Amino acid sequence: MSDSAGISGSGKGERGLLDEGLEGLQHNFITGRLEELAKWSRARSCWPVTFGLACCALEMMASGGAHYDLARYGMEVFRGSPRQADLMIVAGRVSQKMAPVLRQIYDQMMEPKWVISMGVCASTGGMFNNYALVQGVDQVVPVDVYAPGCPPGPQTLLHAILTLHGMIRDGELTQRRDSPGRGAGIVVEQRDGQPDNQPGGVTLTERR
Repeated sequence: MSDSAGISGSGKGERGLLDEGLEGLQHNFITGRLEELAKWSRARSCWPVTFGLACCALEMMASGGAHYDLARYGMEVFRGSPRQADLMIVAGRVSQKMAPVLRQIYDQMMEPKWVISMGVCASTGGMFNNYALVQGVDQVVPVDVYAPGCPPGPQTLLHAILTLHGMIRDGELTQRRDSPGRGAGIVVEQRDGQPDNQPGGVTLTERR
């Protein structure tokens, strides 16, 4: 196989660098390390977009304070423009009127982009089982990590963020583009001592 075959594919159903970007590089002692470096950089450079909707946003703000120090992971600045962000933390309930706005902001974010659903209201609708609220933000955008709780504390949010970082480093989340409209759907455990049962009798396990 020629060198150009690894860049543009061999013409026998294989796809190369020009077709699939970084994932199209064939592994060798150079490209393998470059790929690992790119995954490491992606995991260490997640910039969240400002999208606080309810009481979960207060816990999200607390995670950026001095006590929990979200700056350790380079994420202390919540971007005001979706074009400068690659991580959306949906913190709080999503109303039917807010759903198209949320989707528009998600579409304007740069690729690759990730979504964390923070709290039971964002993940399942929670106690608000009515026509005015979306019963799960995964109906609007693909969700990669679910952080349970009502509201989840900063510990649970940091656990969700670190879980997302690990999946980005492993390269598993980039494969979800093969299934359009689907996120990774990882459910993390609570780390802030709250009970597992969510308001309204609906749990994330039942939802998934």
